[in-house]
Amino acid sequence: MSDTNNYLQLLPKHRDLYYGGSWHQPMGGYLETMNPATGESLGLCAEANAQDVDAAVQAAHAGFSVWKKFKPLERAALLKKVAVVLRENAFELAMIDAANCGNPISEMQRDALIAAAQIDFYAGLATEIKGETLPMGDDILNYSVREPYGVCARIVAYNHPIMFTAAKMAPPLIAGNTVIMKPPYQAPLSSYRMMELIDGILPPGVLNIISSGAIGGQALVTHPLVPRLSLIGSVPTGRAIAKAAADQLKHVTLELGGKNACIIYPDADLSKAITGAINGMNFTWCGQSCGSTSRLFVHSSIYKQVIDGLLQAVKHYKPGIPTDMATTMGSIVSKAQWGKIMNYIEIAKQDGAQLIYGGNVPSTPSLANGWFIEPTIFTGVTQNMRIANEEVFGPILSVIQWDDEDQMFDQVNAVEYGLTASIWTTNLSKAHRAASRVQAGYIWVNHSSSHFIGASFGGYKQSGIGREEGFDELFSYSQHKNVHVVL
Repeated sequence: MSDTNNYLQLLPKHRDLYYGGSWHQPMGGYLETMNPATGESLGLCAEANAQDVDAAVQAAHAGFSVWKKFKPLERAALLKKVAVVLRENAFELAMIDAANCGNPISEMQRDALIAAAQIDFYAGLATEIKGETLPMGDDILNYSVREPYGVCARIVAYNHPIMFTAAKMAPPLIAGNTVIMKPPYQAPLSSYRMMELIDGILPPGVLNIISSGAIGGQALVTHPLVPRLSLIGSVPTGRAIAKAAADQLKHVTLELGGKNACIIYPDADLSKAITGAINGMNFTWCGQSCGSTSRLFVHSSIYKQVIDGLLQAVKHYKPGIPTDMATTMGSIVSKAQWGKIMNYIEIAKQDGAQLIYGGNVPSTPSLANGWFIEPTIFTGVTQNMRIANEEVFGPILSVIQWDDEDQMFDQVNAVEYGLTASIWTTNLSKAHRAASRVQAGYIWVNHSSSHFIGASFGGYKQSGIGREEGFDELFSYSQHKNVHVVL
């Protein structure tokens, strides 16, 4: 499918809040959602207020009394039906996301499939949410069980709306909780469409969709019937949620931002390393990824070769209309985010970094009404520059030259973040030692960008609390109870 308006006929008919097994008009009103690549309106979407959130939580709380009684394999069977629907409608959901969040359809068409695979993964672990027995001697039985929390709230980011919304409901639901998903307010349309497609598979109140901005989000975080929260988002938002949740000592998981390093050693396979450095930036979705390796540390002996390679490899990424299958790089999600990124480009110049590629708004007439920025590369970057310390969440790669390995690791670890890192070397000992020295929770060696089902993802330092995508995420949605019986 090429760049057309065909996606308009795919947009959801329902734009209200979904809870308790049905659609409800919001008391908070409606908010307009946009196509960030064209500037056109995609219509109104529900904007939940505190009253709406309370109604949804009450519905989820009622649903929990039913859902917790389902046998684990019964819950798994229903979630697998949801996964089937996602696969059958993957391209449609991706096209909606491409139009609503600005990421290219060529990339987004995998998102619903990834979500379906994660749902199946957790459905397969339904019987693994179990405890243990402890030997205590004759006439004593000591055992533990895992029980659900109740109503869980999950707030997700705008860079992969359907993948996050669909996949992240699986761990709490399989563990026996009910869930309220808050899709990104910038791009809620695919979540509505998903609910149109799967409506009726799960009992009322089990899965609920609440779209809102800050007011609804605050009400959800502070509601006394929501003991378990999670966020995929920025560090400032994570801090705000942690503070709001502290009064009630809620259980919180935070998957936050990063200022991630890609390290290239002199002995690396340079062709693969250059490709990995570009892939690690996620230029396809404009660097709008918490895991993007936006700081590239290159040894001085190979510096020129790497720079020359980067300048060739980055040419593949050309901003275009996201709903066109030929597009290799989409748009920024909003005017506000676009302005933030453009400001960082100017800050980098003022701090003395050398712009060697991009950094401008594309001149293509068809892109004039959208929020586009060329892929951007700076050299001459030092670790004390703002561009090397602050998360931009945009298509800006900063190249830092190094000679001394100890000093290099000091710079790699100098930031407050610690989410991912990518290390390129053909020396096995060097690879393991480097991985041990980087203060980050997810390390690639001779690879970048990819996630792997079952491999727990999460960060050190300010990049988050807890882990996702593996056993840890599933178990985090259960409470541990010990029972001591004297026979």
